[in-house]
Amino acid sequence: MSIAIINYNAGNIASVKKAFDYLGFPAVVTREAELVRRADKIVLPGVGNFAATRMLDDSGLRDSINEAVHRGVPFLGICLGMQWMLATSEEAPCHSGLGIWPEECSRFPDEVKSPHVGWNSLEGCKGESRLLCGVVSESFAYFTHSYRVPLMGATVAECEYGGRFSAAIEHENIFGVQFHPEKSGDVGLKILSNFCRC
Repeated sequence: MSIAIINYNAGNIASVKKAFDYLGFPAVVTREAELVRRADKIVLPGVGNFAATRMLDDSGLRDSINEAVHRGVPFLGICLGMQWMLATSEEAPCHSGLGIWPEECSRFPDEVKSPHVGWNSLEGCKGESRLLCGVVSESFAYFTHSYRVPLMGATVAECEYGGRFSAAIEHENIFGVQFHPEKSGDVGLKILSNFCRC
């Protein structure tokens, strides 16, 4: 199995790779569009501003990801990588996401501290989710973000912070987590292991 971790200068790349290596699923970090196109699984980590995803357009990686996703290749977006699967974000409204879903990421309301940093519970975990298999509701994961994906039909776990938002999404071969599984202890490792087996 080949797992491509996409490097677009906005991800927690080293920690993500170490997590897969620890689980016994070696992954390659790459920014080569052709390697991504041929991968058995694709992971798009992300930390920072939504505008950083412009590099995916400039490098041809967007087309490779889009093509692979439509072929049914399992794809996991982490934090900013999950947000990029939506149409756009208030953080960089002139830049479009992949558009798998038409929704927009929004900023946390002023009444709560932003960014949302630290441990928070995963609520309403859907039992039929392959990504969350074996992960029970109220399990804790580590978050760090200022923008959030709204609740939608693909939501398989929620989180509460200044309102409810999607902590994890899943549809067929497409998966996303707003939190950082590579920093979320045993729960995060379980989720990454589940993805490898999808």
